[in-house]
Amino acid sequence: MSERTIERDGVRLAVEDAGEGVPVVLLHGLTATRRYVVMGSRSLERSGHRVVSYDARGHGRSSAAPAPDAYGYGALADDLRAVLDGLGLERVVLAGASMGAHTLLRFALDAPERVAGLVVITPAFDPATNDEPARLAYWDRLSEGLRAGGIEGFVEAYRVEDEVPAAWRETVRTVLRQRMAQHDDLAAVADALHAVPRSRPFDSLAELAELPPVPAVVVVSRDEADPGHPLAVGEAYVAAIPGARQVTEEPGKSPIAWQGGQLSKVIAETLGQRPRFPVENSQARSRPGDGGS
Repeated sequence: MSERTIERDGVRLAVEDAGEGVPVVLLHGLTATRRYVVMGSRSLERSGHRVVSYDARGHGRSSAAPAPDAYGYGALADDLRAVLDGLGLERVVLAGASMGAHTLLRFALDAPERVAGLVVITPAFDPATNDEPARLAYWDRLSEGLRAGGIEGFVEAYRVEDEVPAAWRETVRTVLRQRMAQHDDLAAVADALHAVPRSRPFDSLAELAELPPVPAVVVVSRDEADPGHPLAVGEAYVAAIPGARQVTEEPGKSPIAWQGGQLSKVIAETLGQRPRFPVENSQARSRPGDGGS
């Protein structure tokens, strides 16, 4: 395993590169770090894959964006491109959770020739409700709680009692504290909490029909455990992405998105699928893009 820093426009991205084989790039969610995609599991590396993960701008060991509002999906997709270029990776499998899922979809729409597979984990962006004042107020509450009260202020603002079923509350509190402790710059995370929810990775789910014809899976969680990533939204992504298959935990079980070993298995299975169309068709459909918003 090696760690390095890749810089783009003054932002230093902390990157981890481990294993050998088909390259898989992991992208985490808002307020998480690179550890919180497959939860520290090394199953992919042990099964013969090269795994690249990195902390998004303002998260973990990566530096803050140059401005408080510079956390939109255009910038996040450009950061992904910089990581691939910095490691000399031309074509990869992308696996991302929540914010990471939206980022990889933006990138795949802009640079389809660089994508060999898609694992879209708990997507939550809904174009129809993204700009609702109540939704944005929720994220602003988290941002303000973190900025004013640090980690405990964030946990209090999360209002676990109101947002999470009783069976999962202690688990959620523990995970929140653990992952927030991994950040070098909590003020940058607070900025991201305000800016990312206001960004749109694409304008409508219909655009996802233009994704490259590669193996694709959408990992969807049930609302009982993870209401912040609604089942119905995930199912809408499955319907919108041509040829995508859906993976969901059994009722009453812990979400697959929370289980690093199980999620790694889903990613490995996606790697074993054949493209939906010949590769040359994918290349013919590719179009240039700079990842901008």
